[in-house]
Amino acid sequence: MRRAEENSGQILVVDDNEANRSLAQSALEDEGYDVVLASGGLDGIAAFERARPDCILLDVRMPDLDGFTVCERIRALPHGSETPVLFLTAARDLDTFDRALRVGGDDFLPKPIRPTELVVRVQNALKLRRLSVELREQYRELKQQRDAAQRVQLLKDRLSAFVVHDLKNPVNTMDLHAQVLLRDEGLSPDARESVVYIRSAARQLTRLILNLLDMSKADEGRLLAQRSEVDLRTLIDEVLLEIEMNARSRRIELCTAIEVQSVHVDRDLFRRTLTNLVENAIRYSPSDTVVTVTATRRSGGTEVRVSDSGKGIAPEMREKVFDAFAQVEPVGDGHAASNRGLGLTFCKLAIEAHAGQIWVEDGSPGAVFCMRLPDVS
Repeated sequence: MRRAEENSGQILVVDDNEANRSLAQSALEDEGYDVVLASGGLDGIAAFERARPDCILLDVRMPDLDGFTVCERIRALPHGSETPVLFLTAARDLDTFDRALRVGGDDFLPKPIRPTELVVRVQNALKLRRLSVELREQYRELKQQRDAAQRVQLLKDRLSAFVVHDLKNPVNTMDLHAQVLLRDEGLSPDARESVVYIRSAARQLTRLILNLLDMSKADEGRLLAQRSEVDLRTLIDEVLLEIEMNARSRRIELCTAIEVQSVHVDRDLFRRTLTNLVENAIRYSPSDTVVTVTATRRSGGTEVRVSDSGKGIAPEMREKVFDAFAQVEPVGDGHAASNRGLGLTFCKLAIEAHAGQIWVEDGSPGAVFCMRLPDVS
């Protein structure tokens, strides 16, 4: 009863996509709100004049009038200036954000719609509407600070995107020229080994670039696993062959125990995940030890494990190791097992995109990184 009282109010949802309208309607009605739907800009303006809603969810891109124009027109209508407007958009660029603020938008929600976040934002907008004038002024100051912080984040996202895309071409060129050199039969053994190291470093950079792109997709809810049937043994052999030189230079032996013929995964995402985990195991293994990759059937899925013989990770630190730039203290007096970069963070996002799980166990000695991939029905 209390929830219904707190969440009383009428919400106008303006979106030309029927699925988005239905999702928003379901999420809001479950919380006790009355929902009015409009399938386009003109329809939305008419619905506002007719219903005088307490809050508006407004899509940016619509075929008749875009959301910015609709917002400007509503703001000019009676009661339009005091009604909260929350923009919904799949675009995460600075220009869209700035224009939404200029036309009087109160909030900015990315698509795809996340029901829980949507409800919280609507609740906050309606609470603000009920505040006194003094509190509204304080809120406006806080909102300006929040908008400035969000603008900085969008600028950072834009810069990251530029850097990542600009890195791809020179890295690909470096790898291509290394391949050309390897075809030279007159290349000395020492020079050939150096070129192999160059190729290995280029492939590492390529993976890092792709990981950054995929992490940006995950932040926006767009990281989707494109599954197909993959020969697991072949994939693991390819990964180990790619990083064999790195293992050999550290006197690490790579072993496998594969009991599963195939898995349904996104081949590229899973390959990069496995490569990151094996490289991480090599990095923290003492010389003259073994890194092992195993794959076994478990109830309802496949479990892939990467184990090393390092110092391991303390139980209380095993979840933190997947946080971006985490520094995790070692067990005993060995090297710290850390995620100074984003490799393990990417692994977690990639496995979650498969609706799977990833965790760390004690290897006694060492750490065991475990991935469970559910069967696809």
